[in-house]
Amino acid sequence: MKKPNNISKFILTFGLAIGGLSAFAQSAVKEATNNFALYTQTGELKHLESAKKFIDGVYKTRRDSANTRINLTRVMIYSSIAYADSTRKISTEKDPIDITLATLDRLSDREKNTRASEMAYVTQNLAAAYTYKANQALQAQEYDLAYQNFLRVKELQPKNEDIIYNLGLLANQTNRTDEAIQYYEQAITLSSRQPIQYLELAQIYEKKNQHTESRKILEKGSANYPNNKEILFKLIETYSQQGNYGAIVPIAEHALKMEPENVDLNYLVGFSFENAGNIEKAKQYYERTVQLNDNNYEANLALGLLYLQQFMQNQDDHEAQYTAQNYLLKANEIRPHEVNALRSLAMYYENTEDDVQLDRVNLLLNRLQNY
Repeated sequence: MKKPNNISKFILTFGLAIGGLSAFAQSAVKEATNNFALYTQTGELKHLESAKKFIDGVYKTRRDSANTRINLTRVMIYSSIAYADSTRKISTEKDPIDITLATLDRLSDREKNTRASEMAYVTQNLAAAYTYKANQALQAQEYDLAYQNFLRVKELQPKNEDIIYNLGLLANQTNRTDEAIQYYEQAITLSSRQPIQYLELAQIYEKKNQHTESRKILEKGSANYPNNKEILFKLIETYSQQGNYGAIVPIAEHALKMEPENVDLNYLVGFSFENAGNIEKAKQYYERTVQLNDNNYEANLALGLLYLQQFMQNQDDHEAQYTAQNYLLKANEIRPHEVNALRSLAMYYENTEDDVQLDRVNLLLNRLQNY
């Protein structure tokens, strides 16, 4: 059994003036309000059902169904049924949500505005009823129906932050991509925003091939949650895919603090520093990659090429010469038929004037290229 919503003392002591009604109507409305008050105090559906029977008994003639006080009583009772009796144990002519809405239509805007407490109570009940229906639809994997019910909740409670996010999720689930983006863009401005929302929104933009927008969302998320590893790593991955290695450099070391033994990340950081022209930093991270995995082909080749370049600039730098040789041979050992490693070795042997080894490597390259 559901407990009644939190409501004001005014509603708990629910009593509406019923002057101007017939004696029978006055008595019926009084019984309805008394039973409704008992329901608000106890949460017992039997009192709510009794209140319904009394208000139904008076809701017969055109005159009675146009009476403000009767309609106020009826709308509060039926909205309570819509929320509290979610399994519909209380028999009603139509769905209590529909009866509530139809009764609300009989009240003028002025009448609603002068009974703010009652209207707030009714709105709260209707929103809870639609939320229940939406969750039932979700359990049944009826996502379109769930989306429609959550839309009704948003109409009633436009500032409900949870509903805005739910609509974003469901709009994406039901291929309403543009609507999903609108809800997510709104959700990430709210106080209840979550890191996952930035990741999900970025993914939606990717689905629309709006890669720049996806990156911008990840940048916003990383700015708001600088210590969130998922956003940071996704942002680095995005920069890498877009070839924006210079953007990786300022955030690289922060990322490595989170996963210092991540082989792929260490290599990517080294590659990013190399592209940014910081060769010493690049060597540092390539060497760290090799320390973590000495069979990493890319890092061995990268180090071999960097030291080869250093040697080519200064042929008296024998330390660079032998270091380049060791890394290039290691890369060739890891992938004996990899063309890039063989070409690098050919360049090395050409610069060291080792014609025997140069001929051997060139012969192998010719075989591979003509295969």
